[in-house]
Amino acid sequence: MDLLIALALGYLLGSVPFGLLLAMAAGKGDIRQVGSGNIGATNVLRTGNKGLAAAVLLLDAGKGYLAVKLGIVVVDLVEPDGNTIAVLAGGLAALIGHCYPVWLRFKGGKGVATMLGLTFAFDWRIGVASVLVWLAVAWLTRISSLGGISSAVAAPIAAVVLSLLQPQDFFGDLVSVTYQMIALVLVAMALIVLWQHRENIARLRAGTEPKIGKK
Repeated sequence: MDLLIALALGYLLGSVPFGLLLAMAAGKGDIRQVGSGNIGATNVLRTGNKGLAAAVLLLDAGKGYLAVKLGIVVVDLVEPDGNTIAVLAGGLAALIGHCYPVWLRFKGGKGVATMLGLTFAFDWRIGVASVLVWLAVAWLTRISSLGGISSAVAAPIAAVVLSLLQPQDFFGDLVSVTYQMIALVLVAMALIVLWQHRENIARLRAGTEPKIGKK
């Protein structure tokens, strides 16, 4: 039961299309008719409203973070000392909800911001590592999509590193096992993000992916 509740809660939170809703509220129309047709912050930025794009970025990240934190509370209410797997599954469901929302015929965002929020919910150090990689790659290459892809790939690597750094104790390396579980979930998330960026990856290989600030 706790697993089903966590999955449902995560998917519903993740499927809220903030990009579409905020763009309409700001009088920008249907964001799906702009640029790439994506509902994420990068495409909202193509409307020329940087504040609106920043708000979408924060809200998309926030719903990922909230899916995990609320999942912990709800799972613990259903089953005291609740199931870690249920919480992690709920986080994965939030990313799936963002990328494939039922309300938009399963055509959602690419998942970078939502995954970033999830990483902070799992461990702030994983989140910081992901942000730093995102900013560094985007700054060096001037390619937004490459920064986002690199951020997603960096997250499970950071989780593995943390698992190796945890001290052993009398009860066994339970913390390390948890980080290994987090790493596996983050690998699944990274694969989803990579799949959502498959067109960007094709353009990167062809050398035609646009750079930041250029049409």
